[in-house]
Amino acid sequence: MLDYLILLLVSFFANVFSAFVGGGAGLLQLPVLLFLGLPFSVALATHKLATVALGVGATLRHCREHTLDLYFSAVILAAGLPGVVLGANVILQVPDKLATVSLGILTIGLGIYSWLSPTLGQQFQRKHRHLVGYIIGSSVIFFIGILNGSLTSGTGLFVTLWLIYWFGLDYKSAVAYTLVLVGLFWNASGALALALQTEVRWDWLPVLLIASISGGYIGAHLSIVKSNKLIKRSFEIVTILVGLKLVSGVLL
Repeated sequence: MLDYLILLLVSFFANVFSAFVGGGAGLLQLPVLLFLGLPFSVALATHKLATVALGVGATLRHCREHTLDLYFSAVILAAGLPGVVLGANVILQVPDKLATVSLGILTIGLGIYSWLSPTLGQQFQRKHRHLVGYIIGSSVIFFIGILNGSLTSGTGLFVTLWLIYWFGLDYKSAVAYTLVLVGLFWNASGALALALQTEVRWDWLPVLLIASISGGYIGAHLSIVKSNKLIKRSFEIVTILVGLKLVSGVLL
């Protein structure tokens, strides 16, 4: 019963913050699964399945706003899903310490870059919506998809910032696309690929799913009603914390 209570509380707050800033649920949720005794592969598969519910909760809230462009959404899915499946199919066969440290350093860099760019993501400015722009943008999204399928946390933050930097979205709209497309569709593909390769702690999933759906819905609501400035500052804090967690988890 204590394990279930810990899972419920940690997962709920992790998913609220993740849905608010566009990623980072694994910063708290995955370490708790490991702390409670799950092997890494089982914890990763269980975490990935639970994050699908985060996408469900966020999608339920964002669908009420009708803010997503279907064509643009299709581009993100078509570019990212093959990368997610590829990443999920190689992670359990290769050591990932170097990749994890590199991802951690890059994630910290995201936070610092956003912090040093005061106007970033504060206004919606349509950019690079032509063939070459879509090719370059999709190539980066495909690479982020590989990271999403193979590593534990933080890759949604990459998608959020890339959509802002390359395609000109503001923080509100970028977080919406990340939560729905990455949180639901990317994570579902990665979770399925992992579940076919390793065990899942199925008896813990109901608690994680309840916490993820409710946390995702509430976090998505906050991202809609709060300002771009507050979301930006929260994004910067979470990216730096996620990056430090990834690096320290390997080096310490």
